[in-house]
Amino acid sequence: MLRKIALLGEYTPTFQPHIATNAAINHSSNKLGISIEGVWVSTDDIDNSIFNTYAGIWVAPGSPYKNMDKTLWAIRYARENAVPCFGTCGGFQHQIVEYARNVLGFQDAQHAEYDPYASSLFISKLDCSLAGREMSLTFAADSLVAEIYGSRTATEQYYCNFGVNPEFVSLISSDQLKVTGSDNEGEVRVIELPTHPFFIGTLFVPQARSTAEVPHPLVTAFLKAVAVNTHYDRGQGA
Repeated sequence: MLRKIALLGEYTPTFQPHIATNAAINHSSNKLGISIEGVWVSTDDIDNSIFNTYAGIWVAPGSPYKNMDKTLWAIRYARENAVPCFGTCGGFQHQIVEYARNVLGFQDAQHAEYDPYASSLFISKLDCSLAGREMSLTFAADSLVAEIYGSRTATEQYYCNFGVNPEFVSLISSDQLKVTGSDNEGEVRVIELPTHPFFIGTLFVPQARSTAEVPHPLVTAFLKAVAVNTHYDRGQGA
């Protein structure tokens, strides 16, 4: 049975992370021998029916999005209803903002790309842009991401100019959300919800390193979670 993933973002056919996202889904679906299709959905087109059609959401690179509020609503729904949710680059950043607003209670939590002068900037502009850089990562020993990689270290590629505001790191890493990946300077690069079937965010762009011969393990793990999404099976995706 064909399943679909909603790729939330403003698709640009010449933007390399978007090209890589489409390719990585094909790489991993072929490896797994399952039929999963990624469909780009503008954030302005998100509505209450999205989870009737899609068995998972991938909040894609390329922010700012046309509709931040609808994006945060979709992330919240996926988080609260065990729907696989993968966030990369800008998607990771929006997962942080959603969590800050709806779990930590910071209703004014904001992203500097939308409002650089907000009082609760959970996502701030990086002192040094990571766009185009490759960096080493270390994963927490007991994390899902380490299990997926089969390693506690990796090297990944970035396209971002924004990241987690260091002032809020201690608040973000709570009993629910875990910071499970960092760079050599200890900066937050991976988050996950251990109690969720698949709720992972990466500031890097894993799809950029996926190939047909070696599909990226995070993308493959996400597709596996989509394939067995019981929320979708209970009549949501008829």
